[in-house]
Amino acid sequence: MRMLTLTAALLGVALAISQPPAALADDDPAWQACVGKTTAPAERVTACSTVIDGRTETGRRLATAYCGRGHGLTETRKLDAALADLNEAIKLDPGYACAYSNRGRVYAFKHDLDHAMADYDEAIRVDPTFALAYNNRGDAWLSKGDLDRALADFDLAIKYNPQLAVAYDNRAFAYFRKRDTAHAIADYTTEIQLQPNALAYINRGNVYSVMKQLDRAAADYGEATRIAPTDPRGWRNRGLLRLYTDDIKGGIADYDKALQYDPNDANSWSNRGLGKMQLGDKKGAAADFRKALELRPDLKTAQEALDRLGATR
Repeated sequence: MRMLTLTAALLGVALAISQPPAALADDDPAWQACVGKTTAPAERVTACSTVIDGRTETGRRLATAYCGRGHGLTETRKLDAALADLNEAIKLDPGYACAYSNRGRVYAFKHDLDHAMADYDEAIRVDPTFALAYNNRGDAWLSKGDLDRALADFDLAIKYNPQLAVAYDNRAFAYFRKRDTAHAIADYTTEIQLQPNALAYINRGNVYSVMKQLDRAAADYGEATRIAPTDPRGWRNRGLLRLYTDDIKGGIADYDKALQYDPNDANSWSNRGLGKMQLGDKKGAAADFRKALELRPDLKTAQEALDRLGATR
């Protein structure tokens, strides 16, 4: 029996992280951590604060420190503090394209897409080859629902930086929204080649699933669980696919894992309950449906299944 009522995981759009420009040669550990491409957000905030508080930098380098701290604050979702730092970076150096791009990203997180796009426009005016600004503006167009303009910007991002993995990810999602699955698969494949990550495999698996290439979808979800075994998304998606293809025991096992790593996902409880119901485990199924409804009282899948079992909430 096909379980067409199960809730599928959604494709995600990755927002780009605009990094500060490469630093001049400098042995100061705080400076290197402040501008380093691989510095963790909290560490970046601390390092850039050390540079700023040291009062030894001026001009572009001080603007870079504020921009770097603003970036770290953005990643930790301290958006007002990030906005203040990026405003200061732009005040110190109005010709600093990266600060505009980072500030645009803060506005995007605040759902102020018009201000975000104005900043991306300015970043591109200052530096017409700034790939990440094109990517970020494309993401804003995507949020506005203008897929053609989004694709045009992602094309430019890739033109100016063919190694920018996030641009392929975003372009793939735009293609998927246009139902151009062949181009979506191609871009997710390129992203995986450049920067393998669980979400890229999940997203490509979702496209394969829509294309009814279920073996390939299952392989991608499996790769996601291998790369990120504690990320529930790979387990959820493969679990859903296994239930859909009547591998009920395999689906339940995958949802066991998904719930181990995210016990607050109502859909996973409901879907595992559907699997248990298929195997005749009415008591276990009812318990799962009740848990799903505890988390999401409006979840119709669980409500209807519990009614079919003749069980009470």
